[in-house]
Amino acid sequence: MSTSLAALTSSSADWSGLRACVAGIGIAGFAAADALLDLGAQVTVIDGGDGDKQRERATILEILGADVRLGDDSSAPDDSDVYVVSPGIPPHAPIIRSAIERGIPLWGELELAWRIRPAQGAAPWLCVTGTNGKTTTTLMLDAILRAAGLESTAAGNVGASLVDAVRRPELQVIATEVSATQMPFVTSMSPESAACLNLAPDHVDFFGTMESYAHHKALVYRHTQIAAVYNVDDPVTEEMVREADVVEGCRAVGFTLGIPGLSMLGVVDDALVDRAFIEERQTSAQELATVADVPNSSPANVANALAAAALARAHGVPAAAVREGLRSFTPAPHRIALVAEIEGVRYVDDSKATNTHAASTSLRSFDPVVWIAGGQAKGQSFDDLVRSVAGRLRGVVLLGVDRDVIRAALEAHAPGVPVVDIARADAEAMVDVVGAAAAMARSGDTVLLAPGCASWDMFRDYGHRGDAFAEAVRARA
Repeated sequence: MSTSLAALTSSSADWSGLRACVAGIGIAGFAAADALLDLGAQVTVIDGGDGDKQRERATILEILGADVRLGDDSSAPDDSDVYVVSPGIPPHAPIIRSAIERGIPLWGELELAWRIRPAQGAAPWLCVTGTNGKTTTTLMLDAILRAAGLESTAAGNVGASLVDAVRRPELQVIATEVSATQMPFVTSMSPESAACLNLAPDHVDFFGTMESYAHHKALVYRHTQIAAVYNVDDPVTEEMVREADVVEGCRAVGFTLGIPGLSMLGVVDDALVDRAFIEERQTSAQELATVADVPNSSPANVANALAAAALARAHGVPAAAVREGLRSFTPAPHRIALVAEIEGVRYVDDSKATNTHAASTSLRSFDPVVWIAGGQAKGQSFDDLVRSVAGRLRGVVLLGVDRDVIRAALEAHAPGVPVVDIARADAEAMVDVVGAAAAMARSGDTVLLAPGCASWDMFRDYGHRGDAFAEAVRARA
């Protein structure tokens, strides 16, 4: 190529000599290929799929000048200068091993997005990661930024493609959700501020080990400029900040559901308060909002609100905008959402609880509970979860391919809790699931869909699963 990769650090650079291979033609891959073509690069796109959706996107990219190859993503052209890999491709995939063996550089979605920002006036990134709560926190953050009068958007693992977002000149700041699966092959990114909300086992099947998963989560703090925000109640996140290679002068800022210490945000007498971004933080605190201002003010959501507030305050947002943003915030669907109340029984959709940590957080918000659980367990153990919530369970309805894993944990740690096993493996099984749960529930109980598992064995995604649950509940109503 005529220009070195090191020189490709903004949209103003000369990209015309770059030969890029984009692996994956999903949302992230399509946006990456489109942006590179627009910058003048030579682009080859490969994808292992060859369905209608892939062909539709391939047709568009071919019209724009890309060479698209469907049906095989095991290798890429030997003359590629860089591989741009989509977040869904695990680090051990053949395409990535092939690149490493041949010494071809790898960029993730975040790396490309950072490199194609404008040379001047680029919107700073406020990054949010964590095993659970990152989408809610990112959307809360975006609502707070907008309440402050800023041109903001939520992008990355939620909302718009980050590659698309950085090409919008009107944006003043980007609330950026970062999944661990986006963190491999990112080296240049330098967020204004970043937060890791929590860490619990998840995506171990993607990364191979829990240690690798934790390592990639911690990378969100690398090169952080203003504030590295951590969860005081999850010491692993504080250790991540201690070990992070941040920009000189970056502050560590904690958030806690308890009374905050110096350089923290926390809760005092049902008020969310700031002891980090005020001049008198040694002796006083600034009220930002009340717990009642937080939609669905469960402890988990209050923690999310504190993290969002910390990132917003680090950006200079006034206290009043925090309250206004939280009050205007609309939660994303399938996250502890009340579907209906029928004969005194509440039916709650938390289909987004796709791991044991999220399911535990959800279950602790209700008592008594008829728990709907199961799906693809992703190698998780359910023993600790069941042991900790056994006293809350009225009954359990199990579905999905790995329901026996949860049944074994229930037999070991909650032997007196009734369990109904739904063996049907199609999406219509949710009608039977809800019927079985309703038969167990009593007035005052909550029927809670918090599966603790992925959904792909029976549903398109967790949204489809939650919709099926809501539809079955409303049919009973």
